[in-house]
Amino acid sequence: MIDRDRLLALFLDLVRISSPSGEEDEVSAYLQRKLQEMRLEVDADEAGNLYAFVEGTGTPLCLTAHMDTVTPCERVTPVVEDGVVRSDGTSILGADDKSGIAAIIEAVTCALESGGSHRPVDLLFTVEEESGLLGAKAVEVGRLRARMAIGLDAEGEQGTLVMSAPGQNSLRAVVHGRAAHAGVEPERGINAIRVAAEAIVAMPLGRIDEETTANIGVIAGGRATNIVPDEVVLRGEARSRDAQKLAQQTDAMVSALEGAAAAAGATVELDVQQAYESYRLDAQDPLIQLVTAAMRSLGLEPRPKATGGGSDANVLNTRGVRMVQISTGMREVHTLNESIPVADMAAAARLLLACIAP
Repeated sequence: MIDRDRLLALFLDLVRISSPSGEEDEVSAYLQRKLQEMRLEVDADEAGNLYAFVEGTGTPLCLTAHMDTVTPCERVTPVVEDGVVRSDGTSILGADDKSGIAAIIEAVTCALESGGSHRPVDLLFTVEEESGLLGAKAVEVGRLRARMAIGLDAEGEQGTLVMSAPGQNSLRAVVHGRAAHAGVEPERGINAIRVAAEAIVAMPLGRIDEETTANIGVIAGGRATNIVPDEVVLRGEARSRDAQKLAQQTDAMVSALEGAAAAAGATVELDVQQAYESYRLDAQDPLIQLVTAAMRSLGLEPRPKATGGGSDANVLNTRGVRMVQISTGMREVHTLNESIPVADMAAAARLLLACIAP
């Protein structure tokens, strides 16, 4: 049986450890000690991802969550009230994704304590998910026995299954105009900020359709109000669950920049990079069949959904490990109002236990 008090105590320990992306060493050390106390073999790769292995019988299953959080995450002070954990309002809570880590460890602990049969389990705790899925991209897939994985990095009601997520292209553009004195001879200048603004106005942005979005999120340029700016830098992104739509949206953003620059006599440097690919899981996939059967055994109705966000699942699904994300019940993540009901976190742990020890 899932021990809610033990689960909560572990979760509170984890969120009190600051672990912004790229600074996961302290939480990693804590987890390594915890896993070793469970008599598990544990190791880390050069990127800092943690691997641990539970012996068993049958088809291996990987359980995974990420160790890093967004900021502000210094001196997290969790408050437990009416069965809900939240921060004191001065920081994020870190349920994203430490609730997933806690649920995984509690489920595995219960499986080991029971003495009954269970699957072989690979535990994978990644770094730098929030800063671009960098840990997942560095995972040494050959270390894993499992080719099916359950991640615990989704919001929503219990029963949530993230079946599809978009690919993302990141865009960086540098618009080069021509500097001039803004009060004496502005006619000699080419205002790079204006060129960038006209390009942005010409771009389709925001919600393009039900599976495609785009955004320009960063713009920087100019030196003084009396100088016609000769350079401005833009950073943006396009996302879609459809690869063709992603390509079309990216092309539209690039064309808007090139067209505005050409019309003004400016130039533009463009750098477009694929951040990650989209994925789509089928309801008949053995992984989905396993998880939905476990949900129904616990009285949960499966709630398949598509999302607009990327996660480690985008990477692992393209690297030979089929992965679905499920919910731990976390809410308002990446905000000072982040919270999680203890009952939902315990339900996620019960679901994992049902998957590894049916």
